[in-house]
Amino acid sequence: MADTDNGEPRDDDSGRASRANTTPTMPGGPGGSGRRDPRRPRGAGGGILMGRPFGVPVYVAPSWFLVAALITWVFGGQLDRVLPELGGTRYLIALFFAVAFYASVLVHELAHTVAALRFKLPVRRIQLQFFGGVSEIEKESETPGREFVLAFVGPLLSLLLAGAFYAGMQAVEPGTVPGVLLAGLMISNLIVAAFNLLPGLPLDGGRMLRAVIWKVSGKAMTGTVAAAWTGRALAVAVLIGLPLVTHAGGYTDEGAGGVDTLTDALLAAILAAIIWTGAGNSLRMARLRERLPDLRARRLTRRAVPVENDTPLSEALRRANEVGARALVVVDAHGDPLSLVRETAIVGVPEHRRPWVAVRALAQELKDGMRVSAELAGEDLLDHLRSAPATEYLVVEESGEIYGVLSTTDVEKAFVAAMAKPSA
Repeated sequence: MADTDNGEPRDDDSGRASRANTTPTMPGGPGGSGRRDPRRPRGAGGGILMGRPFGVPVYVAPSWFLVAALITWVFGGQLDRVLPELGGTRYLIALFFAVAFYASVLVHELAHTVAALRFKLPVRRIQLQFFGGVSEIEKESETPGREFVLAFVGPLLSLLLAGAFYAGMQAVEPGTVPGVLLAGLMISNLIVAAFNLLPGLPLDGGRMLRAVIWKVSGKAMTGTVAAAWTGRALAVAVLIGLPLVTHAGGYTDEGAGGVDTLTDALLAAILAAIIWTGAGNSLRMARLRERLPDLRARRLTRRAVPVENDTPLSEALRRANEVGARALVVVDAHGDPLSLVRETAIVGVPEHRRPWVAVRALAQELKDGMRVSAELAGEDLLDHLRSAPATEYLVVEESGEIYGVLSTTDVEKAFVAAMAKPSA
């Protein structure tokens, strides 16, 4: 606050204002679930809203239209070889396949969502995007058993869908449009399930591996580190192995596989980059969450002095400087808090005008959410600040006694400092 002590936010109980004297799909890939970055606001975003099953918004990202076009083109070409009599109609059928495939991915994501809601874990949204879908679950599982179940239900639903499509194939003639569609959907769901069961973060199999190691070691971070590095090794294996596997050695008698080889190499590079980045992000977010408890309202709160509405700003600042306070709380005759004097407003008042400006002219009335418990810390603190955006908050004890003022600037600085700490 202007013209007051420049010390850091306090980490003790001294100087509180008393009432007597008187704030991947994997992420980016098929069928995974992801964790929301604690810094990310809860705004909508994410593309076109398609609905709210179980109260969770489902968005289709603009990139989905690109992959839908690619699937339509590729599958349409396959239909031309299998059912040449379809002519141009094959592209309409291929588009239907693209939509049906992503409907299967949505079922995969809804499995994660329902499990999360069952465990009382809030889900911000489901997003269908270029490489599949992601369920943004806002909190970590409390036990390794729940983490395992939460990860496993997605691939399980994909396997069940594959089984359902296989059963449907038995009821139709092979070589017909329904038969080809059902076969394609069966194979694609088997691929989604198998891919997501690979044991490396950010895939569902990686989260299952994390849960197992967490259970054995008793430490969630140990599981995260092991699963993240396994994910990075998996990314390298995909980059090198996928082109070799798809071409049974990567070369033919005629030399390199030409366009097909280049396409497979590009696909492998994209998948490897997604897995590598996702594994790194999972590790970074886990380490960040490990440090979040350091963001404690009590430690970050600025000492405040209570002043009445008609107190001149210059007098209020003088009182604050005397006790080393960095914030002003406007109180009534009984010492009950009414409003907070905004730091930015103080800076905007020239020094020669301050004796003639009452603090009430610079104060922001306390609204719902602007009272913060001194005991809040970590994600609970960040969630509270996100739910009621403001520049300053009144921090109070459980008894209602004024503890001080919490500035969002101080919280942001502490968050950046936590992120800046080196990590493996």
